[in-house]
Amino acid sequence: MSFQISEEAGRFVAKDEDGLEVGEVTFTRNGDKVLVINHTGVDPAYRGHGIAGELVRHVAEKAKNEGLKIDPVCTYAKKELETDPKYSGILKN
Repeated sequence: MSFQISEEAGRFVAKDEDGLEVGEVTFTRNGDKVLVINHTGVDPAYRGHGIAGELVRHVAEKAKNEGLKIDPVCTYAKKELETDPKYSGILKN
């Protein structure tokens, strides 16, 4: 299964090869240095293909590239970010 991820205002969105939106991760800024991940969701028909993890990874890359920390309010993002050691440096303390 192929999908494209792009950034829009306050979110990253995943679309399938037909351009149908199949998932999103939303975030807001808390001050100048923190991105708060509010929600991660994938259409049930597309679950199990790693889309949610890729969406969270894109937010993590954005934070890293912009020198920001992440506060994962969304339970899925929190689990992803807290269990993978490669994200330890970007989590808000």
